[in-house]
Amino acid sequence: MHDRLVGIPPTAATLQTMSDLIAQGDPIAAAREAMRNPAFYNVSLKNWVTPWTNVAGSAHAPLNDFTATVIGIIRDDRPFTTVLTADAVYVGNGLETPYSISDNAHYELLEESGADLSDPNVLVRMTQSGSHPELGAADAAGVMTLRASAEEFLSAGTNRRLWRFVAINFLCRDMEELKDVTRAADRIRQDVTRSPGGDSSVFLNQCTGCHSGMDPMTQAFAYIDWDDEQARLVHTPGEVRPKYFNNAGVFPLGFVTPDDSWQNMWRAGPYSSLGWSAALPGMGSGPKTLGVEVAQSRAFAVCQVEKAFEHVCLRPVSDAQDRIEADRIADVFEARQHDMKQVFAEVATSCMGN
Repeated sequence: MHDRLVGIPPTAATLQTMSDLIAQGDPIAAAREAMRNPAFYNVSLKNWVTPWTNVAGSAHAPLNDFTATVIGIIRDDRPFTTVLTADAVYVGNGLETPYSISDNAHYELLEESGADLSDPNVLVRMTQSGSHPELGAADAAGVMTLRASAEEFLSAGTNRRLWRFVAINFLCRDMEELKDVTRAADRIRQDVTRSPGGDSSVFLNQCTGCHSGMDPMTQAFAYIDWDDEQARLVHTPGEVRPKYFNNAGVFPLGFVTPDDSWQNMWRAGPYSSLGWSAALPGMGSGPKTLGVEVAQSRAFAVCQVEKAFEHVCLRPVSDAQDRIEADRIADVFEARQHDMKQVFAEVATSCMGN
Protein backbone atom coordinates (compact mmCIF):
# COMPACT_ATOMS: atom_id res chain seq x y z
CA MET A 1 0.00 0.00 0.00
CA HIS A 2 2.78 2.44 0.93
CA ASP A 3 4.76 1.65 -2.22
CA ARG A 4 1.73 2.18 -4.45
CA LEU A 5 0.70 5.47 -2.83
CA VAL A 6 4.10 7.03 -2.22
CA GLY A 7 6.40 5.32 -4.69
CA ILE A 8 8.98 4.26 -2.08
CA PRO A 9 9.05 1.69 0.74
CA PRO A 10 8.01 2.78 4.25
CA THR A 11 10.33 3.15 7.20
CA ALA A 12 10.17 0.40 9.79
CA ALA A 13 8.25 2.68 12.13
CA THR A 14 5.70 3.66 9.48
CA LEU A 15 5.29 0.03 8.42
CA GLN A 16 4.55 -0.96 12.00
CA THR A 17 2.03 1.85 12.44
CA MET A 18 0.28 0.95 9.20
CA SER A 19 0.25 -2.75 10.09
CA ASP A 20 -1.27 -1.99 13.49
CA LEU A 21 -3.99 0.18 11.93
CA ILE A 22 -4.89 -2.51 9.40
CA ALA A 23 -4.99 -5.13 12.17
CA GLN A 24 -7.38 -2.83 14.04
CA GLY A 25 -9.67 -2.78 11.00
CA ASP A 26 -8.80 0.71 9.81
CA PRO A 27 -6.98 0.42 6.46
CA ILE A 28 -8.08 3.95 5.49
CA ALA A 29 -6.11 5.35 8.43
CA ALA A 30 -3.16 3.21 7.33
CA ALA A 31 -3.32 4.71 3.86
CA ARG A 32 -3.48 8.20 5.31
CA GLU A 33 -0.43 7.39 7.42
CA ALA A 34 1.44 6.51 4.22
CA MET A 35 0.42 9.82 2.66
CA ARG A 36 2.19 11.71 5.44
CA ASN A 37 5.44 10.86 3.67
CA PRO A 38 6.68 13.95 1.75
CA ALA A 39 7.32 11.78 -1.32
CA PHE A 40 3.56 11.44 -1.75
CA TYR A 41 3.51 15.13 -2.72
CA ASN A 42 6.99 15.60 -4.18
CA VAL A 43 7.00 12.51 -6.37
CA SER A 44 3.71 10.61 -6.54
CA LEU A 45 1.33 13.56 -6.90
CA LYS A 46 3.72 15.45 -9.16
CA ASN A 47 3.88 12.48 -11.53
CA TRP A 48 0.09 12.13 -11.35
CA VAL A 49 -0.71 15.76 -12.14
CA THR A 50 2.04 16.80 -14.58
CA PRO A 51 0.54 14.97 -17.60
CA TRP A 52 -2.59 17.12 -17.25
CA THR A 53 -0.52 20.24 -17.90
CA ASN A 54 0.67 19.53 -21.42
CA VAL A 55 -0.80 18.44 -24.73
CA ALA A 56 1.51 15.43 -24.97
CA GLY A 57 0.31 14.11 -21.60
CA SER A 58 3.92 13.69 -20.49
CA ALA A 59 5.03 13.36 -16.88
CA HIS A 60 8.52 14.46 -17.94
CA ALA A 61 7.98 18.19 -17.64
CA PRO A 62 9.24 20.80 -15.15
CA LEU A 63 7.19 21.75 -12.14
CA ASN A 64 4.82 24.61 -12.98
CA ASP A 65 2.02 26.65 -11.41
CA PHE A 66 -0.66 24.16 -12.53
CA THR A 67 1.02 21.14 -10.94
CA ALA A 68 2.03 23.02 -7.79
CA THR A 69 -1.49 24.36 -7.30
CA VAL A 70 -3.15 20.95 -7.61
CA ILE A 71 -0.63 19.52 -5.13
CA GLY A 72 -1.31 22.39 -2.72
CA ILE A 73 -5.08 21.97 -2.92
CA ILE A 74 -4.80 18.26 -2.09
CA ARG A 75 -2.23 18.81 0.66
CA ASP A 76 -4.37 21.47 2.35
CA ASP A 77 -7.53 19.34 2.24
CA ARG A 78 -9.40 21.91 0.18
CA PRO A 79 -12.39 20.71 -1.85
CA PHE A 80 -10.99 19.36 -5.10
CA THR A 81 -13.72 21.18 -7.02
CA THR A 82 -11.73 24.37 -6.38
CA VAL A 83 -9.11 23.15 -8.85
CA LEU A 84 -11.39 24.69 -11.52
CA THR A 85 -12.80 27.63 -9.59
CA ALA A 86 -10.42 29.05 -6.99
CA ASP A 87 -8.69 32.41 -7.08
CA ALA A 88 -5.53 30.62 -6.03
CA VAL A 89 -1.99 29.75 -7.06
CA TYR A 90 0.59 27.94 -4.96
CA VAL A 91 4.13 29.33 -5.01
CA GLY A 92 7.45 28.73 -3.31
CA ASN A 93 8.08 30.78 -0.21
CA GLY A 94 11.15 33.02 0.01
CA LEU A 95 12.87 31.93 -3.20
CA GLU A 96 15.51 34.16 -4.74
CA THR A 97 13.57 34.03 -8.01
CA PRO A 98 10.04 35.24 -7.23
CA TYR A 99 6.83 33.97 -8.76
CA SER A 100 6.17 35.54 -12.15
CA ILE A 101 3.20 35.37 -14.50
CA SER A 102 5.56 35.66 -17.48
CA ASP A 103 8.01 32.77 -16.97
CA ASN A 104 8.40 29.43 -15.20
CA ALA A 105 11.80 30.13 -13.62
CA HIS A 106 10.34 30.27 -10.10
CA TYR A 107 9.00 26.69 -10.29
CA GLU A 108 12.08 25.33 -11.98
CA LEU A 109 14.18 26.73 -9.13
CA LEU A 110 11.70 25.34 -6.60
CA GLU A 111 12.08 21.88 -8.11
CA GLU A 112 15.87 22.09 -8.53
CA SER A 113 16.26 23.13 -4.89
CA GLY A 114 14.59 19.91 -3.76
CA ALA A 115 11.91 21.87 -1.93
CA ASP A 116 9.47 19.84 0.15
CA LEU A 117 6.04 20.55 -1.33
CA SER A 118 4.39 18.81 1.61
CA ASP A 119 5.53 21.64 3.90
CA PRO A 120 2.94 24.46 4.08
CA ASN A 121 5.77 26.86 4.94
CA VAL A 122 7.53 26.01 1.67
CA LEU A 123 4.65 25.83 -0.81
CA VAL A 124 2.22 28.61 0.06
CA ARG A 125 -1.12 29.76 -1.29
CA MET A 126 -1.57 33.14 -2.99
CA THR A 127 -4.39 34.65 -5.02
CA GLN A 128 -4.17 34.86 -8.79
CA SER A 129 -5.95 38.22 -8.65
CA GLY A 130 -3.25 39.58 -6.35
CA SER A 131 -0.45 38.68 -8.76
CA HIS A 132 -2.03 39.32 -12.17
CA PRO A 133 -2.88 42.89 -13.21
CA GLU A 134 -5.85 41.88 -15.36
CA LEU A 135 -7.51 39.11 -13.36
CA GLY A 136 -10.06 39.88 -10.68
CA ALA A 137 -11.19 37.38 -8.09
CA ALA A 138 -14.32 36.72 -10.16
CA ASP A 139 -12.19 35.98 -13.24
CA ALA A 140 -9.66 33.55 -11.77
CA ALA A 141 -10.74 29.97 -12.39
CA GLY A 142 -8.31 27.59 -10.76
CA VAL A 143 -5.85 25.91 -13.09
CA MET A 144 -7.67 27.16 -16.20
CA THR A 145 -6.34 30.69 -15.71
CA LEU A 146 -2.81 29.78 -14.65
CA ARG A 147 0.21 30.43 -16.84
CA ALA A 148 0.93 26.77 -17.62
CA SER A 149 -2.60 26.24 -18.96
CA ALA A 150 -2.49 29.44 -21.01
CA GLU A 151 0.84 28.63 -22.60
CA GLU A 152 -0.10 25.06 -23.46
CA PHE A 153 -3.80 25.31 -24.26
CA LEU A 154 -4.51 28.93 -25.30
CA SER A 155 -1.50 29.59 -27.53
CA ALA A 156 -2.50 30.04 -31.18
CA GLY A 157 -5.61 28.11 -32.22
CA THR A 158 -9.11 29.21 -31.28
CA ASN A 159 -9.23 28.47 -27.51
CA ARG A 160 -11.12 25.24 -28.19
CA ARG A 161 -8.05 23.32 -27.03
CA LEU A 162 -8.48 24.51 -23.44
CA TRP A 163 -12.01 23.11 -23.31
CA ARG A 164 -10.81 19.83 -24.83
CA PHE A 165 -8.22 19.37 -22.10
CA VAL A 166 -10.63 20.39 -19.35
CA ALA A 167 -12.88 17.59 -20.64
CA ILE A 168 -10.00 15.11 -20.85
CA ASN A 169 -8.53 15.91 -17.45
CA PHE A 170 -11.67 16.53 -15.41
CA LEU A 171 -14.43 14.58 -17.14
CA CYS A 172 -12.19 11.79 -18.53
CA ARG A 173 -13.67 12.26 -21.99
CA ASP A 174 -12.07 13.45 -25.21
CA MET A 175 -14.24 15.17 -27.81
CA GLU A 176 -14.99 11.97 -29.70
CA GLU A 177 -16.55 10.68 -26.47
CA LEU A 178 -18.82 13.75 -26.29
CA LYS A 179 -19.94 13.58 -29.90
CA ASP A 180 -23.67 14.23 -30.29
CA VAL A 181 -25.16 15.23 -33.65
CA THR A 182 -28.58 15.81 -32.07
CA ARG A 183 -27.58 19.12 -30.43
CA ALA A 184 -28.51 22.44 -32.06
CA ALA A 185 -25.78 23.83 -34.31
CA ASP A 186 -26.64 27.52 -33.88
CA ARG A 187 -23.58 28.31 -31.70
CA ILE A 188 -20.99 26.87 -34.11
CA ARG A 189 -18.55 29.57 -35.17
CA GLN A 190 -17.86 30.98 -38.61
CA ASP A 191 -14.56 29.13 -39.05
CA VAL A 192 -16.26 25.75 -39.43
CA THR A 193 -17.27 24.96 -43.00
CA ARG A 194 -20.80 23.68 -43.46
CA SER A 195 -19.80 21.68 -46.55
CA PRO A 196 -16.46 19.91 -45.97
CA GLY A 197 -15.21 18.77 -49.34
CA GLY A 198 -18.43 20.12 -50.82
CA ASP A 199 -20.57 17.65 -48.86
CA SER A 200 -22.93 19.20 -46.30
CA SER A 201 -23.82 15.76 -44.93
CA VAL A 202 -20.32 15.51 -43.46
CA PHE A 203 -20.98 18.67 -41.44
CA LEU A 204 -24.38 17.42 -40.27
CA ASN A 205 -23.25 13.90 -39.42
CA GLN A 206 -19.69 14.53 -38.22
CA CYS A 207 -18.66 18.14 -37.50
CA THR A 208 -21.75 19.11 -35.53
CA GLY A 209 -21.18 16.17 -33.21
CA CYS A 210 -18.25 17.92 -31.54
CA HIS A 211 -18.72 21.59 -32.39
CA SER A 212 -22.35 21.94 -31.31
CA GLY A 213 -21.34 21.17 -27.73
CA MET A 214 -17.75 22.41 -27.71
CA ASP A 215 -18.20 25.86 -29.24
CA PRO A 216 -20.78 27.07 -26.68
CA MET A 217 -18.51 25.87 -23.85
CA THR A 218 -15.38 27.46 -25.35
CA GLN A 219 -17.15 30.81 -25.43
CA ALA A 220 -16.38 31.02 -21.69
CA PHE A 221 -12.76 31.74 -22.65
CA ALA A 222 -13.56 34.59 -25.05
CA TYR A 223 -11.75 37.23 -22.95
CA ILE A 224 -8.57 35.26 -22.17
CA ASP A 225 -5.63 34.38 -24.38
CA TRP A 226 -1.92 33.59 -24.46
CA ASP A 227 0.29 36.50 -25.50
CA ASP A 228 3.57 35.35 -27.05
CA GLU A 229 5.30 38.72 -26.69
CA GLN A 230 4.48 39.06 -22.99
CA ALA A 231 4.77 35.28 -22.45
CA ARG A 232 1.70 35.28 -20.23
CA LEU A 233 -2.06 34.97 -20.04
CA VAL A 234 -3.91 38.15 -20.98
CA HIS A 235 -7.44 39.04 -19.96
CA THR A 236 -9.46 41.69 -21.78
CA PRO A 237 -12.82 42.07 -20.01
CA GLY A 238 -15.61 42.95 -22.40
CA GLU A 239 -13.37 42.46 -25.44
CA VAL A 240 -13.56 39.18 -27.34
CA ARG A 241 -10.12 37.98 -28.37
CA PRO A 242 -9.39 38.30 -32.13
CA LYS A 243 -8.84 34.55 -32.56
CA TYR A 244 -12.60 34.03 -32.12
CA PHE A 245 -13.04 35.69 -35.50
CA ASN A 246 -10.32 33.74 -37.33
CA ASN A 247 -11.40 32.51 -40.76
CA ALA A 248 -14.76 34.26 -40.47
CA GLY A 249 -15.12 34.04 -44.24
CA VAL A 250 -15.35 30.26 -44.20
CA PHE A 251 -19.05 30.51 -43.28
CA PRO A 252 -20.04 34.15 -42.69
CA LEU A 253 -23.51 33.15 -41.45
CA GLY A 254 -22.00 31.17 -38.58
CA PHE A 255 -22.08 32.26 -34.96
CA VAL A 256 -20.26 35.50 -34.13
CA THR A 257 -19.01 35.47 -30.53
CA PRO A 258 -20.37 38.57 -28.73
CA ASP A 259 -19.10 37.95 -25.19
CA ASP A 260 -17.92 35.22 -22.79
CA SER A 261 -21.33 33.73 -22.03
CA TRP A 262 -21.45 29.94 -22.35
CA GLN A 263 -24.12 27.27 -22.41
CA ASN A 264 -23.95 23.54 -21.74
CA MET A 265 -25.77 21.85 -24.63
CA TRP A 266 -24.95 18.42 -23.16
CA ARG A 267 -27.47 18.86 -20.35
CA ALA A 268 -29.98 17.34 -22.79
CA GLY A 269 -29.43 14.30 -24.95
CA PRO A 270 -27.18 11.31 -24.29
CA TYR A 271 -24.57 13.23 -22.30
CA SER A 272 -27.04 14.31 -19.68
CA SER A 273 -25.78 11.01 -18.24
CA LEU A 274 -22.66 12.88 -17.09
CA GLY A 275 -24.74 14.00 -14.15
CA TRP A 276 -24.81 17.77 -14.44
CA SER A 277 -25.98 19.43 -11.22
CA ALA A 278 -29.70 20.25 -11.15
CA ALA A 279 -28.87 23.10 -8.78
CA LEU A 280 -27.01 24.96 -11.53
CA PRO A 281 -28.51 26.73 -14.57
CA GLY A 282 -26.22 25.15 -17.17
CA MET A 283 -25.09 28.53 -18.45
CA GLY A 284 -23.03 31.47 -17.26
CA SER A 285 -20.25 33.89 -18.14
CA GLY A 286 -16.51 33.34 -17.99
CA PRO A 287 -14.25 30.47 -16.95
CA LYS A 288 -15.12 30.42 -13.24
CA THR A 289 -18.80 29.63 -13.74
CA LEU A 290 -17.84 27.03 -16.34
CA GLY A 291 -15.49 25.51 -13.77
CA VAL A 292 -18.37 25.23 -11.31
CA GLU A 293 -20.49 23.49 -13.94
CA VAL A 294 -17.80 20.88 -14.62
CA ALA A 295 -16.68 20.38 -11.03
CA GLN A 296 -20.20 19.82 -9.69
CA SER A 297 -20.97 17.08 -12.20
CA ARG A 298 -21.02 13.40 -11.33
CA ALA A 299 -18.60 12.76 -14.18
CA PHE A 300 -16.02 15.00 -12.47
CA ALA A 301 -16.20 12.88 -9.30
CA VAL A 302 -15.98 9.57 -11.15
CA CYS A 303 -13.13 10.84 -13.33
CA GLN A 304 -10.93 11.71 -10.35
CA VAL A 305 -11.57 8.28 -8.84
CA GLU A 306 -10.70 6.56 -12.11
CA LYS A 307 -7.44 8.49 -12.44
CA ALA A 308 -6.44 7.82 -8.85
CA PHE A 309 -7.35 4.13 -9.27
CA GLU A 310 -5.09 3.76 -12.30
CA HIS A 311 -2.26 5.63 -10.57
CA VAL A 312 -2.36 3.55 -7.40
CA CYS A 313 -3.59 0.18 -8.66
CA LEU A 314 -1.44 0.33 -11.80
CA ARG A 315 -4.36 -0.62 -14.02
CA PRO A 316 -7.50 1.13 -15.24
CA VAL A 317 -11.00 0.53 -13.93
CA SER A 318 -11.84 -2.42 -16.14
CA ASP A 319 -14.49 -4.88 -14.99
CA ALA A 320 -17.90 -4.76 -13.33
CA GLN A 321 -16.48 -5.07 -9.82
CA ASP A 322 -14.04 -2.23 -10.48
CA ARG A 323 -16.91 -0.08 -11.71
CA ILE A 324 -19.01 -0.78 -8.61
CA GLU A 325 -16.04 0.16 -6.42
CA ALA A 326 -15.29 3.32 -8.43
CA ASP A 327 -18.90 4.44 -8.07
CA ARG A 328 -18.79 3.76 -4.33
CA ILE A 329 -15.63 5.83 -3.92
CA ALA A 330 -17.13 8.63 -6.02
CA ASP A 331 -20.07 8.66 -3.58
CA VAL A 332 -17.62 9.02 -0.69
CA PHE A 333 -15.72 11.75 -2.56
CA GLU A 334 -18.89 13.80 -3.02
CA ALA A 335 -20.12 13.17 0.53
CA ARG A 336 -16.80 14.30 2.02
CA GLN A 337 -16.69 17.67 0.24
CA HIS A 338 -14.52 16.33 -2.60
CA ASP A 339 -11.63 15.28 -0.36
CA MET A 340 -8.99 13.95 -2.75
CA LYS A 341 -6.86 12.37 -0.01
CA GLN A 342 -9.85 10.25 0.92
CA VAL A 343 -10.09 9.08 -2.69
CA PHE A 344 -6.45 7.96 -2.66
CA ALA A 345 -6.96 6.20 0.67
CA GLU A 346 -10.12 4.42 -0.52
CA VAL A 347 -8.51 3.40 -3.80
CA ALA A 348 -5.39 2.08 -2.08
CA THR A 349 -7.50 0.03 0.32
CA SER A 350 -9.64 -1.28 -2.50
CA CYS A 351 -6.90 -2.43 -4.83
CA MET A 352 -4.79 -3.91 -2.03
CA GLY A 353 -7.74 -6.21 -1.31
CA ASN A 354 -8.07 -7.38 -4.93
